[in-house]
Parts: sequence; structure tokens; C-alpha cells
Amino acid sequence: IESARRLFEHIGEQVDSRISIRLWDGTLVPLGREVEPHLHLSISGPDVIGSLLRRPTPENLLQQYAHGMIDFHGADLHTFLATARVRSSRRRARRVRKTLVVGALWPFVFARSESPKVAHEFGGDETGRRRRQSDNRGFIQFHYDVSNEFYELFLDSEMLYSCAYFTDWNNSLDQAQLDKVDMVCRKLRLQPGELLLDIGCGWGGLIFHAARHYGVSAHGVTLSENQISYIRAKARRLGLEDRVTAELKDYNDVHGTYDKIASIGMCEHVGIDNMPGYMRKVNSLLPDRGMFMNHGITRPGKMSMRKFRRMSAERRLLAKYIFPGGELDHLGHVVQCMESSGFDVHDVEGWRDHYSLTCKLWSQRLSEQRDDAVRLVGEQKYRMWLLYLAGVSFSFSDGSARLYQVLGTKHASRGLSTMPPTREHLYASTPLAARPAA
Repeated sequence: IESARRLFEHIGEQVDSRISIRLWDGTLVPLGREVEPHLHLSISGPDVIGSLLRRPTPENLLQQYAHGMIDFHGADLHTFLATARVRSSRRRARRVRKTLVVGALWPFVFARSESPKVAHEFGGDETGRRRRQSDNRGFIQFHYDVSNEFYELFLDSEMLYSCAYFTDWNNSLDQAQLDKVDMVCRKLRLQPGELLLDIGCGWGGLIFHAARHYGVSAHGVTLSENQISYIRAKARRLGLEDRVTAELKDYNDVHGTYDKIASIGMCEHVGIDNMPGYMRKVNSLLPDRGMFMNHGITRPGKMSMRKFRRMSAERRLLAKYIFPGGELDHLGHVVQCMESSGFDVHDVEGWRDHYSLTCKLWSQRLSEQRDDAVRLVGEQKYRMWLLYLAGVSFSFSDGSARLYQVLGTKHASRGLSTMPPTREHLYASTPLAARPAA
């Protein structure tokens, strides 16, 4: 206890955070001069420090948290982390006296400890870099088939699991998601009677909105069985079975011709090596001047693709426990693949701030439903999803993750693009969705 107290007091003097550490005997050690009295991080015993000392890896830290041996108190996780974060933390950490740290940690070298395992992990190659097309279903179902009831705890009423669009930062999540799907429909310039394809359609929020308010026939494909069941039941309930359809199918197995295609939060699953083929496939499903909207998460580009694709320990953990097979491209490569596949790119819009707020709200909503979440998926999985959602929010707010909508048309013949001369149709005061349901 005395060694731990001395260690954290010294760290607090250097970093000056606004939280405290609660040791296993109840001792509270402030990590700064002006801490929030209700916010503290708890450590369940000396074995936690001993384990982290012997194996100081992000995975061990995650495992300790997943088992509740390290925990957060006094606020939802996003608010706690936002309060605890310190500006210039790396520079401040360099002030810590190494001799004092070594002396304080010495008693924990002999503390009994173990690294607890997390039951929920992907069994295969979580990176997806050596994937076969048949592996995609396993990746998708690991992430999306947790259960529809679990996603209902934190998503909006239409079950949209992608970045919302806030025309006002104070808008509700439901309003922002409605504005998102309507913006997608306006960017695609949907017209009554057209055929829309949504690749990676989720629980169908976009295809239902497009069919009801824009008069199109909408078809979705996904590799999640839970999502397919949900969409078909909803189509029956709304009497839209003739205009809203969905099937369990990999994008590479889709055939036919569609007037417009949307891919919302799907390209993250494709993999960088497969991006050129993905764009060629989408292009093959469109007529000349057919429109394609690609909405996806990216990371900032680097000077070389080798550096860009280097797998950090944190990204590997995300793939192993939450999002197997996911790989974020950079915007330049996405646009390059679209253009080299025959698309004329018209519009690129960044929504980074929007996704930061979306994930913050998801994290807080899940936190509010803790008891139901634990009942549905168990304590470990609940904790890891909570950390995942909060962490992604900070990734977007800090800029290490980005979100772009890229709009293009198939350019199969010479001539003008047929796009309007201005973007007035995107920001009309009365969008088409304000009309009665078609």
C-alpha cells in the first residue's frame, strides 16, 4: 500500500490529472492538484500491478479491465476518460523520476498474479490480410451477430450503425441519423422508380428510408443473419415486402444492374488489397452515369504504404476482440481506386467530428443500459464494447481516424457528368424526406 501510494503521488505531481486512484484498501491518491472528488480509477489488488509489471502490454491492461480488476467510477466511461486525459501527457510523463518508480515497484515483483484471459476473441487470423472471400462471413458475424437486442440498447430507433450527421451539434441521435440517411439519398439524387443497392445494409435503415420517402425499390446485401431476419420482419410489418428486399450475400456475388449504389460503413471490411477489385465490382453493377456513394472510415495517409499498414498493438487488439478483418484505408487510395475503376469523383466530404459525437453518444447510451447489456452478452463483452465505443470517439476527435463520403458516377462514355451545376439540392430548406411517405 505504501509503495503504491508513493508511486501514484509522484505520478500525480507530474501529470496533474483530475482523477484519483483508489487502492485495494480504500486509500484514495489524487493524480493532480484539482481532482474531481467523485472520479476515481480502482485497482483491485497488488496482483494487478505485479501482472502489469511483468507483462506491460496493452492486451494485459485490456484483460485486467475486462475482468473488473481495473475499473472506472463516478461517470460514464467516455466522460471519465475525457476528464482524466492530460494535455502534453508524454512530455509530462518524462518528468517522472525513474529511480523512484523502480523503488516503488520493487515490492510488486514478487506479488502473485496472473493475466486473466478474455473469453470473447476471434479464433482465426484477425487481421484479415490473408483472407479468402469465404472468410468475410466469419468476420462480419463475429462483430454484428452479437444480438439484435444488444445493438438496440445503444443505436437509434432505426438501428443505424454508422456515422450520424448533425445539422446542429445539439440534435438527438435519432434526428442526426435521420438527417444522415436523407443526406445520402439527396447526394445519390434518388428518383421514384429507381433501383437502389445498399452493400452492407446493416439493419436496413437506409433502404427503408429510401423506399418510403423517395419512391425507389431498395435491395440490401449483408453477411449477418441477424440483420437479414430483422429487415425481412420489418418489411412485412411495414407492408414494404415488394419494395424493400435483402439477402445474405457477399458483395462479390451480387449481379445485375442498379441505378444507384450506396456503401455505408462497409469498405472498412473489404481490406486494402481488395479495394481495387471492390471498386471494379461496384462499377460493373451500374449503368453509364450511375451514381455510387462510398461512406467509410479511413486513417491519415503516410509517406509510404509500408509505414501506413504497419499494425499497431492497439489496432491488433481491436481486430482480435471486436472487429476482425477490418482494415482502414486512406482517402487517397480510396479515391485512386474509384478513379482507376472508371468512376468520375464529384464530391468528398469529411465527417470526422460527426463520428466522434456519434460514438460518444453510443458509448453513453450503452453505459445507461449496463444491466441489460450484461444480461445479454456478459460482463466482459459489455466492458470491452464500452471501451471500444469510447476509444473510437477519441480516435475521431484526435484525428487518428477520419470519415469520408465520396460520391462518384460511372464514366463509361465521353461527355459531361450530368451532375447539377451547384450543390443546392443537398441543402434545400425542404428536403424530399419532408414529403409524405411514398
